[in-house]
Formats: sequence, structure tokens, C-alpha cells
Amino acid sequence: MTTTTQRASLIPAVRPTVPAQLPTVVERTLPNGLRVLVVARSSVPLVELRLRIPFTGLGADYAARTELLAETLFTGTAKRDRVQIATAVQALGGSLSTGVDADRLAVVGSALATNLDPLLGILAEVLTEASYPDDEFGGERDRVVEDATMALSQPGVIAREALLGRMFPGHPYGSVVAEPAVLAGVSVDAVRDLHAARISPRGAILTLVGDVEPAAALDAVEAALGGWSGGESEAMPPVPALTTGPILIVNRPGAVQTNIRLGGGALDRRDPGYPAQRLANTIFGGYFSSRLVDNIREDKGYTYSPRSSVDNYLAGSRFTVAADVATDVTGPALLEILYELGRMAVLAPSSEELEAARQYSVGTMALGSATAAGLASTLSGLAGAGIGVEYLRDHPAALTKVTAQEVLAVAARLLAPTRLIAVLVGDAEKITSAVAALGPVTAVVDGSAGS
Repeated sequence: MTTTTQRASLIPAVRPTVPAQLPTVVERTLPNGLRVLVVARSSVPLVELRLRIPFTGLGADYAARTELLAETLFTGTAKRDRVQIATAVQALGGSLSTGVDADRLAVVGSALATNLDPLLGILAEVLTEASYPDDEFGGERDRVVEDATMALSQPGVIAREALLGRMFPGHPYGSVVAEPAVLAGVSVDAVRDLHAARISPRGAILTLVGDVEPAAALDAVEAALGGWSGGESEAMPPVPALTTGPILIVNRPGAVQTNIRLGGGALDRRDPGYPAQRLANTIFGGYFSSRLVDNIREDKGYTYSPRSSVDNYLAGSRFTVAADVATDVTGPALLEILYELGRMAVLAPSSEELEAARQYSVGTMALGSATAAGLASTLSGLAGAGIGVEYLRDHPAALTKVTAQEVLAVAARLLAPTRLIAVLVGDAEKITSAVAALGPVTAVVDGSAGS
């Protein structure tokens, strides 16, 4: 018979993480301002493409126009309609898609490495000749309006929008979903004008990772995109100072669940305390073995997937906590979240906790850049933030040196409950009294995210 001790002895010890070889980045900035990064990686015969265009702007109308531009960029050019563009990309064994947020417009693509030149040709055609056909635009706008309407009816989205609105009032980071009524009022000419003004190579970064020869790839980019020109983005305004206040309850009468969200400021990736912050977040709620999961999922059974994260933006990072719980345990669940945050802020983690979080953080970072797609996305994001490839070497090395006292110091500074904003989306009549026992409360009676 095998005992528990014997079984445990059969589990091999975790090997020390071996630093991966730093990828060689070959770089060129074209005369039009486009910065190009190329990494040769021959493990598979593909090339990954990431184009990042600064796309900052102010106002609800601007956010709506950027959303519609991203959704309709590939609907037609002076030479091809939507179907012809899609067919041409697929013939290259490739794909091209777009996404947008308050910081940037992104074009994400891939193709067989031997088809890099024609893929760049299609990209150049769209960037310089996108036509936004009237009939295509109208249909896409209707779909985006419907999607936004549906999104803003979801309690998780309502909670996120309410939290962002409190953390970044009047700032582009204060919302993710454009208002449907504003989207519906955007004209195709407004999107065409936005393209002409903001789809620009100045400040843009193109990252290529794959089975390519760097010098040849750089020449191909210059041949395809050297003639691209345009306006440029506005500067992102500084984020407003975080103002804490009462717990905000967004009322959803009859809701059987409460969406709990807390948020606060976080350190930038270039800050010396960032590695300690990453480990503090991981220990608190950043992975399945975290204190938050152990408490309100494994021990109390209040929720299925509580979590915390640090999200990095160009003008300021943020720390958030999320848990969706049954209405009748809203008060106890919030109490336990606040308890764990407070414990992080006053007690250093154990050596076992710290080492487990360290191994997880270093390992997930290595996995994130192990594939060509992951490396391309990572390098693009770092370059957009003004951070070089050496981060892939220096940050894991810094994680290995973080002490328990450094984790405690950064947690006391950033994770203490008094430094965070709390938003709850749920049935105010049923949860207010329990929540009020934990602090002052204000309620949004109409249930809207932005009130």
C-alpha cells in the first residue's frame, strides 16, 4: 500500500527556471515615421504581423467613430470589395483583423512566410485606399449598435463600465463600450475623415515575427508601406487622481447575483516596484492558488472564479478585483475580499507563497512569448509602451530577487482597502444593508453603468 508521504515523494521538485535566449530584434524606422521590428523565428513556416497605430482621442463621439472604423476598415478599397479582400488574404494562408482601444488601433495578421510580400501589399492597400462603402458601413453600424446594446445589458459589463467611470472620470480610459445612441449617429463620412486624420505611420509600430530573413523583411515593408502617409494622434491626457468614496451600488432589481468590482491605481511596468506588485497581485488573486480563490471559492464556496489583475495602459496602470456572487452572500463575500486585501497590506507573504507566485509569474511570462504569435504580441505591446526587448530578460530576473518585505511594502501602498474604489451591481434592496455594515454606500437607482 502506498502512503500519502510515499506518493508525495514521487512528485519531482520544480526545476529552476532557465532564462530563455533573448530574441534578436532587427529594427528600422522608415522616412515616413513607421518603426519596424523583425524577429527571425524558423520553428514554423509562418510570419506573424502586428501593426500598432496610436489612436488617442477625446469624447464619446470619438470613441464611437474609432469603434466603427475598426469594424469597417476591411470592408472595401478602391480596388477590391470586402469579399475580394478576404479571399485574397485567405489565399495567402493568412488572416487580418482589427481591434481598437483608447490607446491604439491594432491590425493583427499572419500568413505563410513565403507570402509576406503580398500580405503587406494588401495591408498597404487597406491603409491607404480604404473606401468604407456606404452599403457595407450601414450594415456594420447597425450590427455594432446591436452588439453594444446587448453588451451594456450584461451585469459584468455594467460593473466594469461603472468602475472605470469612477476610476477615470472624463478620461478616455473611463469607458470601453461606446453608447449605442452615439454609435447610431456616426456617419460614414465621419469615419472616412477619421481615417484620413489618424491612420498614420507617424508613431506607428509594425512587428514581424516568423520564418523570415530580417533584412529582406525590412526591405519588403519599406517597399509596401514607404509611401503611406497621414495625420497623427493626439497625446493621451494624464489620468485623473484616484478619488475614493462610498461603495457604489448599481441597482438591478430582482438580480440573483451581485457583481463585485474593486479598483485602484497600479505601478507602471518601468517602475522599480513593478516586479513586487506583480507578485503581490498573483498571491492575492492572480492565479488559482491565490488567497482570494482559496478563501471565497475553495473554503466559503461564494463564487466560482474570483480574480485580480493589473492592467497596463500608456497613461496609467490599474489594479482590479472581480467576483460574482449570489445575492444572499454579497455582504460576507465583500467582507472576505476586504479581509484578504487588508491581510496583504499588513502581513508579508510566507516564503512558500512567494516562491510559488514567483515560479508561476516567471513561467507564464516565458510561455507568453514561446510562440511566434505570443512573441509578436508581446513585443508590439512593449514597444508601444516605450519598453525594449530586454524586458523579457530583465523582468524575470527582477522577479527572482523580490523579497517578502518588498511585496508587503507595495501591497500596503496599493492593495489596502482604503485605497480602492468599490462598485457592486445587484439588487440594492436586498444587499444594501449588509454592504452598509462595511462602509458608506450610495446607490444608482436606475441601474445604468454611467450614472
